[in-house]
Amino acid sequence: MDVVIEIRDARIPLSTSHPKMDSWLGNRKRIIVLNRKDMISTEDMNAWATYFGNQGIKVVFSNGQLGMGTMKLGRMAKSVASVANTKRKEKGLLPRPVRAGIVGYPNVGKSSLINRLLKRRMCPAAPRPGVTRELKWVRFGTDLELLDSPGILPMRISDQTSAIKLAICDDIGERSYDFADVAAILVQMLIRHPAVGSEAFRRRYKIDVDSECGKTFVTKLSVHLFNGDTSQAAFRILSDYRKGKFGWVALERPPT
Repeated sequence: MDVVIEIRDARIPLSTSHPKMDSWLGNRKRIIVLNRKDMISTEDMNAWATYFGNQGIKVVFSNGQLGMGTMKLGRMAKSVASVANTKRKEKGLLPRPVRAGIVGYPNVGKSSLINRLLKRRMCPAAPRPGVTRELKWVRFGTDLELLDSPGILPMRISDQTSAIKLAICDDIGERSYDFADVAAILVQMLIRHPAVGSEAFRRRYKIDVDSECGKTFVTKLSVHLFNGDTSQAAFRILSDYRKGKFGWVALERPPT
């Protein structure tokens, strides 16, 4: 690889970075893409742009579904990796296309981003983890080659807070978590979020939030709408967050 393009979920940029990524990259050039920019606020974007900029890391905000940010990414990848052909020229070798590897957690939008960049469907993509099963090279013009890769997760996610955020944002498979438990924690996070609060739940579901206990609210919603089925109530809350029904809010902000 001349450059590695690491795709992260803009709602949880820290939780969607593999803990071993830095050691794997070594001195390779890296571009971080925060995909799903449409799911966070402008304030969130500005905060993350400043955070990564202060570390000297190039960052692109994108929407893989609509293609926003893809052309900027293509130009940046060629620019960052152009040093590779400069070195080849110094050695008397002919230039070759820049090789960029696309890496990231499952379901963060790697394949969709490539398809938008190429303006055609070259890589299978769907809104669920595990669709990409193999490494696949695709060419973008005459001077950039992209390697699509399956999502990579640690064998064990020791940070349970990160694991919960991955479940909330649908970045890991549904069989790996309990809907009711995850939805209960999401309720607690959103009630405390300054841009959401308990009033958003009252407006959305027409019931009061009696406390900050998420499990209590999931149970109450299940009785109100789903005949006591907490799984259905939990799934509704998670779906509503993923569809932006509480507003587009990030679950992580840069560490201070």
